[in-house]
Amino acid sequence: MSNSHAIDVTTELLQQWPLPQPTEGGDKEDRGRVLIIGGSREMPGAVILAAMASLRAGAGKLTVATGASVAQLVAQALPEARVIGLQETSEGGIRNEEVARLPQEAHAVVVGPGMQDEQAAARFAADVIERFEDACIVLDAFAMSTLKGRKQHFEKRAIIATPHAGEMAHLTDLSKEAIRADPSEIACQYSRTWNVVLALKGATTFIAEPAGELWRHQGGSVGLGTSGSGDVLAGVIAGLAARGAAAAQASVWGVSLHARAGRALATRLGSLGFLAREIPAEIPRLMQELADKS
Repeated sequence: MSNSHAIDVTTELLQQWPLPQPTEGGDKEDRGRVLIIGGSREMPGAVILAAMASLRAGAGKLTVATGASVAQLVAQALPEARVIGLQETSEGGIRNEEVARLPQEAHAVVVGPGMQDEQAAARFAADVIERFEDACIVLDAFAMSTLKGRKQHFEKRAIIATPHAGEMAHLTDLSKEAIRADPSEIACQYSRTWNVVLALKGATTFIAEPAGELWRHQGGSVGLGTSGSGDVLAGVIAGLAARGAAAAQASVWGVSLHARAGRALATRLGSLGFLAREIPAEIPRLMQELADKS
């Protein structure tokens, strides 16, 4: 699909495509359940960032499943969440058999933030996709490696992947230069190949869905290129999906809210130097502003 056929993600588009809203008098169950899976001894903060972002995007209930070695630390950082400690591999990944311990009532699942041991993460993510048939799955970081070299696409349709050009190069064995030269076509091609909603991140982000629709988002902040920013994006998308947004809508809105939060922080703090942990707090206000203008 040519770049010229992409739909620009604008304020007007978002206002015409409103997010699902809880019913009058509804409670946290109406806003859905998110499960965040990931973390490791070296990167426990990634699941914390994704988890906080999912709640800031409006999800009602949160469970985090992380390595047993850091579960207590994560629980202390996330008093809002149920935290489950999972047994780890010697390389720092999560043991595959631990998939059976994951609660199945989730509406949206993020798998991958902060995971170590790429092969273990890829196997674990494939089993998560099989276990959570009805949930929207967001693949992040090493969990996206479950897509690498796949000869058959996933039958399940509610899967989202959010690679940047470097990660996409790793998944496809294409060069970063080739991906940056034609990101819209690459996004469309591999969205169809893998049967996932694919948000190919960059200065201009392209979001493609398998049926052929393509969105183009421009206007992020250079400051978003910071450690942990991608974990926040994965959490925002999952929070929106838990509320009932379809995979494509959650991805388009998530990318836009993430970028708008970056711009807001750049205006207030400076274009460089704001932290990923500061992004989630911007999300509720931005969502409200868009809803009020609708």
